[in-house]
Amino acid sequence: MTISPPCTLVEEVSSMVSEKKYITIEDLEKHNKPDDLWISIQGKVYNVTQWSKVHPGGDVLLLNMAGQDVTDAFIAFHPANVWGRLDKFFNGYHIKDYNVSDVSKDYRKLASVLVKAGMFEKKGHTFTYFLCFATLLFIGCVYGVLTSDSIIVHMLSAAMLGLSWIQMAYLGHDSGHYQALATRRWNKVAGILIGNCVTGISIAWWKWTHNAHHIACNSLDYDPDLQHLPMLAVSDTLFQSITSKFYERKLTFDPVAKFFISYQHLTYYPVMCVARVNLYLQTLLLLCSKRKIADRGLNIFGTLVFWTWFPLLVSCLPNWTERVMFVLVSFCVCAVQHVQFTLNHFAGDTYVGPPKGTNWFEKQSEGTININCYPWMDWFYGGLQFQLEHHLFPRLPRRQLRSVSPLVKELCKKHNLPYRSLSFIEANVTTLKTLKTAAMQARGLLWEAVNTHG
Repeated sequence: MTISPPCTLVEEVSSMVSEKKYITIEDLEKHNKPDDLWISIQGKVYNVTQWSKVHPGGDVLLLNMAGQDVTDAFIAFHPANVWGRLDKFFNGYHIKDYNVSDVSKDYRKLASVLVKAGMFEKKGHTFTYFLCFATLLFIGCVYGVLTSDSIIVHMLSAAMLGLSWIQMAYLGHDSGHYQALATRRWNKVAGILIGNCVTGISIAWWKWTHNAHHIACNSLDYDPDLQHLPMLAVSDTLFQSITSKFYERKLTFDPVAKFFISYQHLTYYPVMCVARVNLYLQTLLLLCSKRKIADRGLNIFGTLVFWTWFPLLVSCLPNWTERVMFVLVSFCVCAVQHVQFTLNHFAGDTYVGPPKGTNWFEKQSEGTININCYPWMDWFYGGLQFQLEHHLFPRLPRRQLRSVSPLVKELCKKHNLPYRSLSFIEANVTTLKTLKTAAMQARGLLWEAVNTHG
């Protein structure tokens, strides 16, 4: 019996440990189903089939990018301490033909620079300041309704409520991205108190749709923020009644949709004035659905809190005329925010199909439009005027976005990618042109149908 020298045994063990199992990108792409869901991060393959069911960001994100390399998206959405938790999902495989584009290399370098500079932790007192501001507006509204008989004061109170809702929505957005407070738990509490209790819009609904929007920015069939038929359509591709992969139903472009879309450039602002009604409806539909929702009980309770205090406040007004006017004024003020949300994306480049992990930076750049404003107006836009910066680094506190903007702009210039920054007026004009173009195309189809069927 021959005994191997100690050095030979060490070499054999070392060889076994260092030996890696490889699969190709094509092999990875086959694991793209809910019951067989693999992803890769920095060349290592992870089986997240079971994890997708309890993923804090929802299963939609993982399903949309199943069977792909998701390194850039993972960097964007997760703090450094999450990397250590990946090992339990590692299935032993590496990507054989793993390559990183020059754009992704630079994006990852920039993300690393921001992490080392501590910019994700430097939240400052933004949340506290704006929470106090929004609370004062809310108190002012209640005081005006309860202590005055003047219709002018009541309408000013409605406007204050609308402004309060706008600022609360920004704070809810910050907490939803875990930007606002130090821990995930406190961000969750803030999201339910601000979103459900104060604005009436479920933070669970927001996370469900908003995370999908971030992942599939401006995909006509995967991004819910572009799926507004029968009232609005940003591309004639939607005229083909494509299937929404998010809502899992066909976006039917029927005669009713043709009619509304034909005049959408004229109805755009009126629709934005009542857009809040749709958000309330979407909240109700989700909370009453069979879909698995994190903290469903808390979301329902918070929503019931809103539908207790808001009707009570409105009922304190002297007559139904003032009550209706009060609601409409508060909604119309909020319309400014709804307009801003659409300005950031409606005129951006669109595409059909699932998001690709290999062109994360490119799709964010092509699908977003920044709003150019002076620093003293940052409060008005809630940080979302730096839409591209926010999409690339959604966890970055809003107070850091302006300082990061030149770095992102330089990166876009280096790789010949769009960095669009328009004034509020220019963005409105561009959005209306986009809507009008689609409206004229729909109008042609409408008249064609009328002539065909008499």
